[in-house]
Amino acid sequence: MPGLTTARSGLTPAQAAERLRTEGPNELPRTGVRSLGRIVVDVVREPMFGLLLAAGAIYLLLGDLAEALVLMAFASISVAIAVVQENRSERVLEALRDLTSPRALVIRAGQRLRIPGREVVRGDLIVLGEGDRVAADATLLDCADLMVDESLLTGESVPVRKTAAAQAPPAAAADRFAPGGDDLPAVFAGTLVVRGQGTARVDATGARSRIGQIGQTLSEIASATPRLTRQTRGIVRAVAVAGLACSALAVLLFGWLRGSWLDALLAGIALGMSMLPEEFPLVLTVFMVMGAWRLSKARVLTRRAAAIETLGAATVLCTDKTGTLTENRMTIAELRTPGARLRLADAGRAPWPAPMQRLLRAGTLASAPEPFDPMEKAFHALQAKNGAAAPPMQLAHAWPLRPELLAVTHAWQAAGDNGWQVAAKGSPEAVAGLCRLDAEAVAALRRQVDEMAAEGLRVLGVAEARHDAPRLPESPQGFRFEFLGLVGLEDPVRASVPEAVRECREAGIRVVMITGDYPQTARAIAARAGIEDGAVLTGDEMRQMNPTALREAVRRSSVFARVMPDQKLQLVQALSAGGEVVAMTGDGVNDAPALKAADIGIAMGSRGTDVAREASSLVLLDDDFGSIVRTVRLGRRIYDNLRKAMTYILAIHVPIAGMALLPLVTGLPIVFWPVHIAFLEMVIDPVCSIVFEAEREEANVMRRPPRRPDSQILSGSVIAWSLLQGLLAFALVAATYLGAARAGASDAEVRTIAFVALVLANLALILVNRSWSVHPIRQLTRPNRALLWVVAVAGGLIVLALTWPPATVLFRFGEFHWHDLALAAAAALMLAVVLDLFKLVWRRRLAG
Repeated sequence: MPGLTTARSGLTPAQAAERLRTEGPNELPRTGVRSLGRIVVDVVREPMFGLLLAAGAIYLLLGDLAEALVLMAFASISVAIAVVQENRSERVLEALRDLTSPRALVIRAGQRLRIPGREVVRGDLIVLGEGDRVAADATLLDCADLMVDESLLTGESVPVRKTAAAQAPPAAAADRFAPGGDDLPAVFAGTLVVRGQGTARVDATGARSRIGQIGQTLSEIASATPRLTRQTRGIVRAVAVAGLACSALAVLLFGWLRGSWLDALLAGIALGMSMLPEEFPLVLTVFMVMGAWRLSKARVLTRRAAAIETLGAATVLCTDKTGTLTENRMTIAELRTPGARLRLADAGRAPWPAPMQRLLRAGTLASAPEPFDPMEKAFHALQAKNGAAAPPMQLAHAWPLRPELLAVTHAWQAAGDNGWQVAAKGSPEAVAGLCRLDAEAVAALRRQVDEMAAEGLRVLGVAEARHDAPRLPESPQGFRFEFLGLVGLEDPVRASVPEAVRECREAGIRVVMITGDYPQTARAIAARAGIEDGAVLTGDEMRQMNPTALREAVRRSSVFARVMPDQKLQLVQALSAGGEVVAMTGDGVNDAPALKAADIGIAMGSRGTDVAREASSLVLLDDDFGSIVRTVRLGRRIYDNLRKAMTYILAIHVPIAGMALLPLVTGLPIVFWPVHIAFLEMVIDPVCSIVFEAEREEANVMRRPPRRPDSQILSGSVIAWSLLQGLLAFALVAATYLGAARAGASDAEVRTIAFVALVLANLALILVNRSWSVHPIRQLTRPNRALLWVVAVAGGLIVLALTWPPATVLFRFGEFHWHDLALAAAAALMLAVVLDLFKLVWRRRLAG
């Protein structure tokens, strides 16, 4: 790091491990984390469990201890299923919180290590850079041009200037280590480095830090999507009110017409249980959390679960070039001095001309001594391989890149030399300005830059100066630079990018490339990536446009060159104003506003800053464009499967409620008592929360346009489709029930046939809803281990209930014949076929 001490070795791994063990992790107490006991309490408070308890109490009043115990057993199994699912979700959330927590760069045993922020311990040496979130309270040992935003602690939005402890002005001890003042040596956990760099020794971690004492908490991953939660709560509330009204009416009718008020209460409870879609909250939580887990397996972390819902609606994907479309593996391909040109591929092993040696050496001096940037690494690598040995010098001062001057300048000083050797590198225009080139020289320089950029090279200008005055100037403009030449660097496009871009195009997603390169370079890289460039829009052209003109321009352009980070916000706002749903990638401090403003902000995990990650919805761990496309595919799959699960939930409750109500209307024997409803719920819960979540994506998931951003997961078309399925299932089960009753079967036999018919109709609804495009019979060939387990367990329990005398008595079943099974199976098969025909008509509406 320029100008900073690098000799400190920090703690040893053993010392750090011991302090982590004795003092605890560097984290604050978390709120909202549910223990297993809390999860059990939340599940038990659900209305369905209350209805089961009420039914059990009535059976006890009737003296039927066996049925009451079985009801409680079924209730316990349903609670266990819900608890296991929600506890699994909590564990996944905990793992994701750990992954998305801020990271820290520490020095241990002389080695720089990137570790989770929670593993930082007292005494660690932490390395701070622009965009880092400070991991713990610490004292600065040295720093260069360090500015920190401490508004989290002070409320003041203006960053404060920091200085090393040795150079700090004399002040009271309390003032030296308090937030909010300039030229103080302390940095604090949770604050943000907005400029410069430094090294600090950790003084306090976790609850012992300043932020811990104040009692603030870190942000957490949301466990549910607010928009989806509002939709599902509205539906559950409406159905619950309707169910309560129907239950009360059923109790009154049954008690008045049949005279048995206790049986009337049981029938009313059964009807209420059949109409209550209590699975919605469980499904929503499981799908969102497991969706985030599936995305993490694809090396994408979800910071806001709402992004999962929005992914399927994205119409524009704005991506950085370097490191996302390209490999971020820079190599120097060409050197140009005012009178010569050297292609590295053709250079061979012949000695380089002195001007080329001088150009390379100046470019290396203008790079960080311990580089992290790929371009600076390329300078050091080539200098080590081909450059002449440089005399030992120490970096005296560094002028970093600024929006007003796109160049880096370093001043070096050798031992015994009272002057400074100065080197600058940056955009050719900026370096030409530092060198005060005349108009003719600038025009010639531009022609050379255009030639190199047309070959897809990233072009930098390099200059050198000698400064012998007693003091260094305030800015690089104070030096008399000599222009040395141009350096062309190449960064190959990732092999997976052209196919990923093609997949986006087929999915109706426009890929937009944003780069700081020259337009010619941008156009060449876009062509290699398969991006339709159209007109290339530059940052300068964007500045000259009003919002209306910019909105029109961004519709025609997919390549944006010479764009400054702060202009990404303009780009997002212009695209959003044009009705686009925007996904935006970013990695720097200045990218944060654009990431926050985008519908889906995607931060780079490996090279991104903490503030960019915190402003984003998703964090890309491998910075690969292909991962973004996989994320879109997964997002569409998750949303599709959630919609299928909710469609199934609504559909299956229609025949259950219908068969609970039908006997009250016709006077025929009651089919379902609470024990039957409890058994069915025990099958429905794992189907909707496990089976559908594990379903594969549709074959056309990336060959259909994005869904409308204002579309609801339970749209009118989806609700109508659910009701149609449910009504047809009810009609077939009711026909089976009425046919058996008219054939003279006993009440117990009628109940048996109707129950088996409903279970098989349930299986038909599962098969129909597994896919919107595959025939239900062909669904049997689509592997889903969760479905096989659920069907096997449910089938075994049904066989047990039909053949084991105690179970038969409990369920009030009669004798069951094979021709009854054939009749029920034929009805279920007919249901699947009829619904498949309807699905052909409904498919397009469902995909919206």
